[in-house]
Amino acid sequence: MQLAMIGLGKMGGNMTERLLRGSHSVVAFDRDAATVQKYAKLGATAATSLADAVKKLAAPRIVWIMVPAGQPVDDTIHELLPLLTEGDVIIDGGNSNFHDTIRRSTALATNGIALIDSGTSGGIWGLENGYCLMVGGEKRAVMRCEPIFKTLAPPNGYSHVGPSGAGHYVKMIHNGIEYGMMQAYAEGYEILHASKTFPGLDLAAIGDLWQHGSVVRSWLNELAVSAFQKDGDLDKIKGWVADSGEGRWTVQEAIDLDVPAPLITLSLLTRFRSRQDQSFSAKVLAALRNEFGGHAVHKS
Repeated sequence: MQLAMIGLGKMGGNMTERLLRGSHSVVAFDRDAATVQKYAKLGATAATSLADAVKKLAAPRIVWIMVPAGQPVDDTIHELLPLLTEGDVIIDGGNSNFHDTIRRSTALATNGIALIDSGTSGGIWGLENGYCLMVGGEKRAVMRCEPIFKTLAPPNGYSHVGPSGAGHYVKMIHNGIEYGMMQAYAEGYEILHASKTFPGLDLAAIGDLWQHGSVVRSWLNELAVSAFQKDGDLDKIKGWVADSGEGRWTVQEAIDLDVPAPLITLSLLTRFRSRQDQSFSAKVLAALRNEFGGHAVHKS
């Protein structure tokens, strides 16, 4: 099939390459011209602007956007809208908030343009292994784009999960679960690393052992093993952890639904703590212990 890929970052670029390998025709655009040329050399049709990308597509058109969530998505759709016509499809493959997706879908429908939301998981490994695609949108539009999804996904790695917004909703919860799983691994490995009874435990070897028959085996643990093999004590990495929004949205949805989600919530808050060089709350705790019990404090 023919489509345009807008945004050729780590995800959009690799997805473009996988689609080209699957014999799809891809018109590629990114604000960085050198990046566009990189994929042109692999067989993509280079575009110099959004207007140029749309011009090079045969109607009815399919435009996949892989840009950061929030205003960049709105800006891209705003610029695309006068270039598209009834029957065209926009696919948002980023991590947009599902509320925004529903709003955008409703607005685009008045112009006869379908918005498909594709929650996309797989990271930098998706090029070779395929991407798990959680797809939301109107059924006819999704079925029309299905050859694209099947090329990007591994076997059984794509599903139409519901109407517009459902794909991003399912991906949001997916990422909330991911937060909790990562936090559990991180805490377990820290206990092993800190052990005074068994100092110097080989975390890479233990992690690899757990990958063979253990109930905690997983791809995330496999990635932990890879990290420990490169740097056993992770000395080269600063313990500063970002979040891209989905964890916050998952916690907010749990609050809105009166669903207890303590583990996911705490894993999100722990990420906030990682960004503090000095925790003021920890200083308050130390000061209180000193005030009521005379416990020693460490001076900064």
